[in-house]
Amino acid sequence: MTRRVYLHVGAPKTGTTYLQDRLALNRTALGRHDVHYPLGLQASHFKAAIDLIDEPWAGQRDASRGEWQKLADRVRKHDGTVIVSHEILAAARPAQVRHAMDTLSGAEVHLVYSARDLARQIPAEWQEGVKHRRSRSFAKFLHQIQTANRAKPNLWFWRVQGLTDVLTRWSEGLPPSRIHLVTVPQSGAPRDLLWNRYCDAFGFDPAWAPEESGRANASVGTAEAALLRKLNRRLKEAGLSSEDYSTLVRQLVVHDTLAHRKQMKLATLPPLAYPWVQGIADEWIEWVQGAGIQVHGDLEDLRPVPPPEGARWRNPDRPNRGQMVDAALDALVAMTLEAAHRPNPDEQVTAKIGRVARRLRGQ
Repeated sequence: MTRRVYLHVGAPKTGTTYLQDRLALNRTALGRHDVHYPLGLQASHFKAAIDLIDEPWAGQRDASRGEWQKLADRVRKHDGTVIVSHEILAAARPAQVRHAMDTLSGAEVHLVYSARDLARQIPAEWQEGVKHRRSRSFAKFLHQIQTANRAKPNLWFWRVQGLTDVLTRWSEGLPPSRIHLVTVPQSGAPRDLLWNRYCDAFGFDPAWAPEESGRANASVGTAEAALLRKLNRRLKEAGLSSEDYSTLVRQLVVHDTLAHRKQMKLATLPPLAYPWVQGIADEWIEWVQGAGIQVHGDLEDLRPVPPPEGARWRNPDRPNRGQMVDAALDALVAMTLEAAHRPNPDEQVTAKIGRVARRLRGQ
């Protein structure tokens, strides 16, 4: 039987967390139809992706060495359809792409890339960076993106979000019939529409994976992001480890607490930036049409939807102070409840906490 490998390489913030969790939940059911999502000891393809793109990623590089080859070995154990998926794969350099293809030789490789309009992607990537310890303002982030080289990008944003560049890097040697673009529907679309588009790209019936996923990489609002930016600066001074940050801040504070706050005000592009992102969308659509690749969805979904005329724009760098205080209190409650359920720290730990607190106060 032919082995057909669908290599889904991103982009981030295109429903990838939901997709990967649903594939994992339905591995057994999909396997009965010769559709395979190979996982080893890891619950995702994250470490394999880190290994391939050779990024430090908060100190996880060393622990990920050899993981891509292990994943490729697992792929070769299957016939039929095999799906590999992680959004950071989009950042792979040309030599890394060639290495990935070499390890998958003998299979019919299909490339899958998912894209969303830049008016939603830019704010989403900014707050995602804040969730990963960044503290830069939205204005600075936007300026970096607007002034960066998109043709041969070094900036992470364009390495993973630059549709034409990512597809050019990853599709070398592949016929257009094996290059698949999944477009993310605009807001208000039916909940399962994106999932159905992914299934169409991978070539299997959505009914083969009936178990629903409850996971999503939720966004936070401007007040919550501003709080996190300040917290990130303080925690850097305090020397919090990456592992503790991931557990206490990104998971407990952000995903379990702040992401569930009601009536959050999400960051949006300033009105003056819309002509610029609309121009890029025109370039992308023209490129896709000329390349003749397979499109799953509607190319018009790549066009940013401008805000209603006269709508007030809220600067993400100047959130409502009262909302920030409320967000801080919610975070403090979550941390306090977590601390209450942990064993009492010994005297050395307590003394260390006291020293850090005094240093942050400048005493």
